[in-house]
Amino acid sequence: MSNKNDNTKSIGQALREMLNSYKLTSKFDEATLISSWERMAGKPIAKRTRKIYIRNQVLFVELDSPGMKHDFSMHKQQVLDMFKKEFGPGIITDIIVM
Repeated sequence: MSNKNDNTKSIGQALREMLNSYKLTSKFDEATLISSWERMAGKPIAKRTRKIYIRNQVLFVELDSPGMKHDFSMHKQQVLDMFKKEFGPGIITDIIVM
């Protein structure tokens, strides 16, 4: 009886290998980061977010309230640290609040 476990991979491993082979890993990680915005930044900030995108490892966040922009700017480093802890240091290097 042959051991079938030698050639088996988890779905996650197979997907990661496919993304690496097509050089899509960074885009996938960026999309995952953006989709987790509400969970990471919190509902009040997420509700006030008009636009969010990543360009050249910088997360751009457009908020609709001047007060929220100010408050978020004061806690920007904490949010950046949370993203780095969750997704690794290579996805984003800074957050710009617009």
